[in-house]
Amino acid sequence: MKAHPAIAATASTVLLAALLAGCTLGPDFQRPDSQAPQQWNALQGEQAASQPVAEPLQLRWWDSFHDPRLSALIEQVAARNLDLQIASARLLQSRALRSTVAADELPSVDVNASYSRARNSAEGLSDPSGKAGKSAFNLWQGDLVAGWELDFWGRVRRQVEAADASVEVAENDRNGVLLALLAETAGDYIQLRAVQHTLQVTEDNLKVARHSLKLSEDRQAEGVATRLDVAQANAQVASIEARLPTLQARRDDLINALSLLAAEPPRSLQSTLLDAGALPAPEQKFAIGVPSQLAERRPDIRQAEARLHAATASIGVAKADFYPSIRLSGSAGFQSMQLADFGNWDSRRFAFGPQLSLPIFEGGRLKGTLQLREAQQQEAALNYRKVVLGAWHEIDDVLRLYNASQLRRDHLAEAVRQNRIALETAQRQYVEGAVDFLNVLTVQSALLASEEQWIDSSAAVSQALVGLYKALGGGWQAFDKV
Repeated sequence: MKAHPAIAATASTVLLAALLAGCTLGPDFQRPDSQAPQQWNALQGEQAASQPVAEPLQLRWWDSFHDPRLSALIEQVAARNLDLQIASARLLQSRALRSTVAADELPSVDVNASYSRARNSAEGLSDPSGKAGKSAFNLWQGDLVAGWELDFWGRVRRQVEAADASVEVAENDRNGVLLALLAETAGDYIQLRAVQHTLQVTEDNLKVARHSLKLSEDRQAEGVATRLDVAQANAQVASIEARLPTLQARRDDLINALSLLAAEPPRSLQSTLLDAGALPAPEQKFAIGVPSQLAERRPDIRQAEARLHAATASIGVAKADFYPSIRLSGSAGFQSMQLADFGNWDSRRFAFGPQLSLPIFEGGRLKGTLQLREAQQQEAALNYRKVVLGAWHEIDDVLRLYNASQLRRDHLAEAVRQNRIALETAQRQYVEGAVDFLNVLTVQSALLASEEQWIDSSAAVSQALVGLYKALGGGWQAFDKV
């Protein structure tokens, strides 16, 4: 009993499709387990004032500082930074490369046309012009040429899979650049505000030192103070004044650093950043997400996973090279020796048929390539584990640093309060003659040092929080992708 022609044709089509798509050599990529802990260890037993909570991570974390200038600056950097634009250009290159690789999945069609004026040798092989090499002739040719590789073993599919993974590598490289820029911008801004506050404290202390100088000069005029007291007071004023140029230079350096991040010329942000603003401070509660989501957020983990994916797919490409490749090709067109005859039915020509290429002896090249791809896949797998483990350590370290910074800041705040009381007491006792001027100078130096340390520690708390958000991989998702 013969099968119906339509059924036979359908069966042939299904069989061909199965042959073309059903065999893909090499291991299929399995997403590795990031082995995330159930909760952040540092969330347990913390006593600092500002506490992290395991709630969905705030992606626009810079807004939690409630500083409009910082938020606007970060938007400006994300829109204009040159390093980010370079990374975006690399991403576009990767996507373009993927398109060229994916083109092998489809047939190629070309049109060729040529004209030549030629003369063959009279002593050589047969002359297709029929003139036995005695005179020159014209040759007009035009062809439509098509070709398609039958991807029986999945070589092309694995190449496209590896190219897709390479695009993910480039995407996460860009995300990583953006994440680093956000953290660097916030860190420089916080440091700038800290320097400006230190400048203000130094200027305030300079006023106190000048008041003490006048006080000692008045007491010398009254005969109750010595020249030593005046000299010590003058030295104190000069010592505090010497701090100002360095702080001012540091302030200008930070403004320039922020200008560079925003792709602006030097000093371009002076008008908006020169005036001191409040030092960005964290909220008492802030969300840091859950550990199981970290692999989705951190660009370096996503990039390591994509590299592993690409390396795994490359094994399939190397294995497919051991098998024969089959390519269907054909051409149809016209050929004539006279332009008037070109295009006539009698000038037609065509050719079609399969091309088979089977590797017989490659001197170990194919085997060596396969071993190389397998070793590269092993390296990528180890690198993924290393990146993930490093991420857990980084987060744990930053959480502890954040809490330790808060405790240090709080202790220094108490030191500042006590030193201010001590200075007021020392100045009063000096006027009363109960202590000498050296006590006043010592206490004032201690106050200035503790105030500077308190400002630095307050900035360190905010910078540690920025580092924590960076370690958690938050922020880059808030901006449009390329």
